[in-house]
Amino acid sequence: MKDDGPKGFDLAQLLAERGAERYELHTKHLNHQLPRMLRTIGFDKVYERAEGAHFWDAEGNDYLDMLAGFGVMGLGRHHPVVRKALHDVLDASLADLTRFDCQPLPGLLAEKLLTHSPHLDRVFFGNSGTEAVETALKFARYATGRPRILYCTHAFHGLTTGSLSVNGESGFRDGFAPLLPDTAIGLGDLDALRRELTRGDVAALVVEPIQGKGVHAAPPGFLRAAQELLRKHRALLVADEVQTGLGRTGDFYAYQHEEGVEPDLVCVAKALSGGYVPVGATLGKDWIFKKVYSSMDRVLVHSASFGSNAQAMAAGLAVLAVMEDEEIVAGARRTGDLLRERLTALVGRYELLHEVRGRGLMIGIEFGRPSSLKLRSRWTVLQAARKGLFAQMVVVPLLQKHRILTQVSGDHLEVIKLIPPLVIGEPEVDRFVTAFTAVMDDAHSGGGLMWDFGRTLVKQAVANR
Repeated sequence: MKDDGPKGFDLAQLLAERGAERYELHTKHLNHQLPRMLRTIGFDKVYERAEGAHFWDAEGNDYLDMLAGFGVMGLGRHHPVVRKALHDVLDASLADLTRFDCQPLPGLLAEKLLTHSPHLDRVFFGNSGTEAVETALKFARYATGRPRILYCTHAFHGLTTGSLSVNGESGFRDGFAPLLPDTAIGLGDLDALRRELTRGDVAALVVEPIQGKGVHAAPPGFLRAAQELLRKHRALLVADEVQTGLGRTGDFYAYQHEEGVEPDLVCVAKALSGGYVPVGATLGKDWIFKKVYSSMDRVLVHSASFGSNAQAMAAGLAVLAVMEDEEIVAGARRTGDLLRERLTALVGRYELLHEVRGRGLMIGIEFGRPSSLKLRSRWTVLQAARKGLFAQMVVVPLLQKHRILTQVSGDHLEVIKLIPPLVIGEPEVDRFVTAFTAVMDDAHSGGGLMWDFGRTLVKQAVANR
């Protein structure tokens, strides 16, 4: 019998043999529109490795990451402490997910999370941000005995059916009805909140303290006033901190920027993973959990097959340890203030630059209608084709000419959102501001490759109608 050599799985060999097929594999077997979109805007790069806030391509070119995997890479990529924790937990060969025991790591991570949330008592671990929100929706409904959840226009809480029901963007909801019977109010609209609460069927208000879409913060005093109204009507306040939590805004949670706000349920995920193992957590008050899990018959009434797995728990514990040891929250506040101040100083210099806003390292850069006739006519053409094209015209040269990865903050928005790894410092701020200034200079010169690309985007937008 012929010996074909050793059998087994060799990941390095597989990637060496088939890695170059990445875009073709996606086109054939996954979301075929993703590679099409990436090629259209020139984002079809091949990154070979990554560390911290940087990528490198095959030629050794360095790219600055100002996106952090939509906020997942809070500590940047491949933090050595998180890597070691995962190696350690794999080497420990734990009897994980037996389902009929109590492993120590989930309890230890819950204990650690709750030290940052002293008014909360218990934690449920799932696998993602949308699962954390789904848990909060279920717990709020069951604990209050009421069916309806209030949410804010332009909110984003996830894309599973329950979370989609409290998604304030129609583009995500279209075609997936019927959804749950929930109701949108404007962010900061206390009159609308009061009106809905008087109907007596509201279980909770779920709110992002700073909305990811457009980077709009709740108006000062809104969360505290909303909390008082909700308590008066025996409804709950749910804070969605999936993107804003774990230091992103310069406090551990974004709701902590407003004194006296103590949500009944808090959802976290993304950065808790360390960028390795998906994890979501719903933190809540003792009475809510005890009502949901009211008897031994209800012990598994809400669970997740991979929730509390050892790898995710180890990653979460390592992330929180790094945040303390490296003073990540204070660093995010300091670096975020510097970046926002330097960008704000450019607003008066460029007529296309409308506003810079945000907190910590969650910053929105909004563009608006210029005053000069030549630029205004070009702006009008872009807006007529599709709102958001100018922001895309800024994002593309940032990557192609300056090797900086950013994103447009939402469909049909002229806003770029910056959510870089929380480990960036002054050198990365300098690099981004220098590149952004160069792109703005090009945009205001009235010519060049940037506006040529704008014409390409206009043609693409018209063709897709």
